Amino acid sequence: MNLDSLIDDARRDIAAALAASSSPCVTSSFQHDCVVLLHLLIEERPDVPVLFLETGYHFDETLEYRDRMTRAWNLNLRNLSSRQTVAEQESQFGILNQTAPDRCCAMRKVGPLFEGLAPFDTWFTALRREQSPTRASLQVHDDFRLPSGTEIRKISPLAAWTNGDVWAYLHRHSIPALPLYDQGYTSIGCKPCTSLPLSADDLRSGRWQGKKLECGIHIQAEAGDVEEVTHVYSLES
Repeated sequence: MNLDSLIDDARRDIAAALAASSSPCVTSSFQHDCVVLLHLLIEERPDVPVLFLETGYHFDETLEYRDRMTRAWNLNLRNLSSRQTVAEQESQFGILNQTAPDRCCAMRKVGPLFEGLAPFDTWFTALRREQSPTRASLQVHDDFRLPSGTEIRKISPLAAWTNGDVWAYLHRHSIPALPLYDQGYTSIGCKPCTSLPLSADDLRSGRWQGKKLECGIHIQAEAGDVEEVTHVYSLES
């Protein structure tokens, strides 16, 4: 499918989802695909809440870029933070991103996001099928159950896009990308858990030193997961 067709489909999916929603939001890590989604989404809804997970472990470049794009596009940015500061967490539990990365992600990403999603009925994401084997069957429209048991509509308008499509869109619209891409990074998260890709064929291979594929925010909660996420996140309080 060519880029124009992908853009048309994404715009239709966004417009339809917004028309059916009373309280939409979008999550953004300000990676290149997230910025494409933001550009498409604010064409339709300039004031859509943009949820950013402020983990306390980001690259300085990520935060600087987030702030620059927020000013340039007048984004309705909402930073979601953990209940504990990094210093408090490390004092209580040690360096979890080294010893227990799943727990660190639960405390600094999964818990804050699931709490932050509570007021909304529609969640836009920049997920793409090409990104990971765990995303290969990604649907554009999906019902996502939060650990609270509440279901929200999850919309991924870029599901069919390739990495090349994303870069082509940015170039077409003269949108600057996060400068870390110029250093060779291909998937960018928290600084301690992000490295240059271990494999040129796997854009996410530099995340968590290749030890896992997902932080957990896009994992559909099952009955047992509800208790587990709630328990791990509540350790902070």
